[in-house]
Amino acid sequence: MTEKKLNIGSHDLPVSDRLTEFMKTGWADTEYDDVPRNESAPYAAVRRERLSAAHPGKRIVIPAGTFKARVNDSDYRFRASSPFSWLTGIGAAEAVPDTVLVLEPTVDGHDAHLYLHPRSPRDTAEFFRDRRHGEFWVGRRVTAKEAFARYGIEVRHIDNLGDVLRDGTATIAVRGEDPAVDVLLPSGTGADIDLVQWLSEARLVKDEYEVKELQFAVDATIRGFEDAVRSFPAAMKEPNGERVVEAAFYARARLEGNEPGYDTIAASGAHACVLHWIRNDGAVKDGDLLLLDAGVEVDSHYTSDVTRTLPVNGSFSEAQRKMYMLVYDAQQAAIAAVKPGAKFRDFHRAAMRVIANGLAEWGVLPISGEESLLDDVGLHRRWTLCSTGHMLGMDVHDCAKARAEEYLDGVLQVGNVLTIEPGLYFQPDDLLLPEELRGIGIRIEDDVIVTEDGCRLLTETLPRHPDDIERWMSQIV
Repeated sequence: MTEKKLNIGSHDLPVSDRLTEFMKTGWADTEYDDVPRNESAPYAAVRRERLSAAHPGKRIVIPAGTFKARVNDSDYRFRASSPFSWLTGIGAAEAVPDTVLVLEPTVDGHDAHLYLHPRSPRDTAEFFRDRRHGEFWVGRRVTAKEAFARYGIEVRHIDNLGDVLRDGTATIAVRGEDPAVDVLLPSGTGADIDLVQWLSEARLVKDEYEVKELQFAVDATIRGFEDAVRSFPAAMKEPNGERVVEAAFYARARLEGNEPGYDTIAASGAHACVLHWIRNDGAVKDGDLLLLDAGVEVDSHYTSDVTRTLPVNGSFSEAQRKMYMLVYDAQQAAIAAVKPGAKFRDFHRAAMRVIANGLAEWGVLPISGEESLLDDVGLHRRWTLCSTGHMLGMDVHDCAKARAEEYLDGVLQVGNVLTIEPGLYFQPDDLLLPEELRGIGIRIEDDVIVTEDGCRLLTETLPRHPDDIERWMSQIV
């Protein structure tokens, strides 16, 4: 039997030496001389100073990350890690895979160095042969000179990183983003965990630039919701119409931002009872509600996270409105509970009080609302499983590595940005429910910023009350 060999090489055509030499000739100088400083650069510099002050005497390594394989030799679109983007200000359009930010300890702080794979000169074959970094394959990258001008960070070639990280300097790092960097690092310690926690907690309060970018993301998302509503007539004609709605929003996300900040949930009918429904392969039917949970991630990586539950035909039925108003009242109570000094969990408790008492009044809950609200009872959670909100920023579930005492068990501060998203999910096979309510899922989600006297809805221009939703939908053509 003849032994078969697995072909694991490239399927590119061979390139002759003469072609290689010919390709290196006849190119104009295209380096940019007047590169403007990135708007985010001064904010990123302040963040690096805070990081430096919190970790004196230690080398700090923050990788951007690398490609993640989708299938075979096809990768997902590269998205830099949030800590790296936050500390450098490098956005999606400019991020280069395999880049690493290194803060080198000095007597009075740290010096920042950006190790990257800069634009390849035309005197090597890289620009037309390298599928990963070659300009003819993936587009133009910045030169080292351009990168310094753009970000205000000293630039070094990534090929030098190995020698630097092996010199014995005490090092802390974000691990798990880039395997090639991880193998260069000394053994991990508890200090690495402390660094990851610090990077989450430092992002709990947003600066002026971050708030501006989040508002930009919200505004683009609202336009995406309008696009989605316009797609309803076409969606109703397709057997998997949820994907028509998803596609309409995706187009807006790519037009005005980087991409959606997370997989869009376009859940029609009973699919709205599945909290993270992302298959989006169902029909969109006249008379059903469609729960749309979607957010645009802009180029700076800040994302919004918004949900509306919309009547496909533009009008709520009596049963749909009844459920919707209970969720709406719960959200109103939650929003009123958001203020500086309040516990993070307070707005969730405020929403659940409305939900539990409402379910008891309907006769759905077999005990009183107050009894159900006891920590060791919680029967109302059968119909509202998840929490009422989370922090928002570069990650849709931002600051997730923060310690509980600084986040879940902490108090709200001016500059926190979070979601308020109560919901009710009545499964179609739940025999404890009146038949007319089965198979209805409702969630209303808005993005808010904590202010001195309460909070401000970043999403205030997107209607929430059912009367306003019906009026808004009737005006969208």
